[in-house]
Amino acid sequence: MSPRHVPASVTELARVGLFAALSGETLARLAARMRREEVAAGTTLVHEGEPGDRFFVLLSGVAGVSQSSLGERRVLRAGEYFGEVALTMGVPRTATVTAMTPCVVASCDRETFDELLRPLFVDDA
Repeated sequence: MSPRHVPASVTELARVGLFAALSGETLARLAARMRREEVAAGTTLVHEGEPGDRFFVLLSGVAGVSQSSLGERRVLRAGEYFGEVALTMGVPRTATVTAMTPCVVASCDRETFDELLRPLFVDDA
């Protein structure tokens, strides 16, 4: 049996380029609130069209991104992220993401995203 909530480590998150601008204190707060999960190959992490309630970072492994109208779109590798479009724009998931290999992902809820990560996306816009 796995524990209900295993937080991501600061070391894991520090390797993610998106988080480079975060202070050590903010990164530590984020790590404590991100849920770390190991997922098997073939596991669908998010489904296109469903409400978006979590933001994800791929810590290891490879995942495929597809859209029903366009097919396979791209491959995500360790250090890349997904789920931000639904959270920043308030729209349903725009793609399906499926683990192609065994993966480790870290995810956070909308509240954590809004508090700690949304500024990273607002600055890009």
